[in-house]
Amino acid sequence: MKKNTVLLLLLIIGLFRANAQEKASFDKAFQKANNGKSRIEIPPLKELLHIMLAITKTGLNNDDMVNQSGTYYQDVLKHFKPYANEPIIKTFDSLLNVSLYNYIFISGNAMSYDFSGAKLKRNPNYIFPARGVANMVIETNPLDTYRKDIEAFANKSRFSNFYSQHKPYYTQIIEDYKSGADLEKQWKWLEKNFKTSINSYLILCSPLINGLNYTTEFKDNGFRQIVMVLPMLDHDPKLSVIQNELFNTRVMFSEIDHNYVSAPSDANKTAIDSVFKKRATWVNEKADGIYAYPNPIKVFNEYMTFGAFLIYCQDNYNKAIYAETRSNVISLMTARGFMKMELFISCLEQARMAAPDNKIDDLYPKLLELLDK
Repeated sequence: MKKNTVLLLLLIIGLFRANAQEKASFDKAFQKANNGKSRIEIPPLKELLHIMLAITKTGLNNDDMVNQSGTYYQDVLKHFKPYANEPIIKTFDSLLNVSLYNYIFISGNAMSYDFSGAKLKRNPNYIFPARGVANMVIETNPLDTYRKDIEAFANKSRFSNFYSQHKPYYTQIIEDYKSGADLEKQWKWLEKNFKTSINSYLILCSPLINGLNYTTEFKDNGFRQIVMVLPMLDHDPKLSVIQNELFNTRVMFSEIDHNYVSAPSDANKTAIDSVFKKRATWVNEKADGIYAYPNPIKVFNEYMTFGAFLIYCQDNYNKAIYAETRSNVISLMTARGFMKMELFISCLEQARMAAPDNKIDDLYPKLLELLDK
């Protein structure tokens, strides 16, 4: 059974980005260890919380929220479902019934603690990492509230044994990310082609993540880190190796480049408002989820997010692969309600061809001029 599908769709395309109220502390030691580096992790505490959420009544009945396919999910059920009636699981289920945002507030705040033996110890760098989603803000970290209950559940369910037994599988997922989507390659291209600079990237993954994935940013002491919570890479047997690579790259890239397109969009807001003021020209109001793009700059940014991905593909793949990817993105965007994607990318290609050495930020005025014709 699937619930709140539109909400999940919006989260998967990265619209509900965490509010700028999250708290982090990046001291000199943290900055030295992480500057210019990316990491992909499946942390024990976060995996435990995903498991606990998966065996709630809500999680068991929502295959958008929880990836219920594959051997790993069956292993989770076999090991942990006997503990589904524990009070903390029922508490988590009651929170999910209030709002599915509590999925993020529970699992997203896993960063604020680390396992130290059987106990949870405060993380010195991530103080309150998931405080706000969309218009919902919480004042108390749920892990502060339920820390003892989570410790007790981990001990009773023998979580550490389960995690250790599946460590080779977690390592395989991480290695698959490195080879199948190549975050470093995308990051390097974005830093070269935009004026924005990000210090560090962290991908937090779980075999149980499905539709509820998102991106947030932490800033402290002049240091910027992007954290992405993502599912495993997809490997569709009907697609070629390169087609799977492009699909997985697009999922990641369209999360990452939100952090690069927004600054030049803000700088050109007046022109964007003018060009995109006729909303019916740019979006199909009947498309599911289009209401989440209520103003010109949000509409433009979604076009630009996928436009930048196509320019990345143009730079990194041959003409035939680019043409196929271009067509697929236009079809995808049209289905989502952005029916002018072909016009948008044609104008972006034209603007870049006229000034190939310019940063994409500097192409905005010409792009908007072409779109306004």
